[in-house]
Amino acid sequence: MATARGCHLPDELLYDVPNNMWYREEADGTVTLGMTSVAVALAGQLVAVTPKKPGKPVQAGKSCATIESGKWVGPAKIVCDAEVVEINEALVGDPKTANADPYQAGWLMKVRPAAWAEARATLVPGTAVAAPYEAKMAADGFAGCACAT
Repeated sequence: MATARGCHLPDELLYDVPNNMWYREEADGTVTLGMTSVAVALAGQLVAVTPKKPGKPVQAGKSCATIESGKWVGPAKIVCDAEVVEINEALVGDPKTANADPYQAGWLMKVRPAAWAEARATLVPGTAVAAPYEAKMAADGFAGCACAT
């Protein structure tokens, strides 16, 4: 597992580093996505997660969910055009789940992507993500996950 400034980044995932999102390809052709440990550390304790509803289309670069913490409200941006297939109802009911377990219990949604091969090519594999995240954290002045409150 890659680590950047105390933030864990599992090898088996794909990352949209600029938007702090992770993606996991599923056997049925859907893609599960969520916020990285970096995203939740930056946001702080989450208080609300409002994803688009199943059946709704989302556009590449646009918000697939609104994320709210005590100090921040903003979009979770998706890397590709897609249709929302399923949302994590447990996360909606208890947003802090993403703070505690962003890669398993804290997943955000499953989507059926359009043109996934092209979108996938823009993502960074987990085995190569530490250096891009180190550079982003340095540019953003972010000390790391262990230092976030």
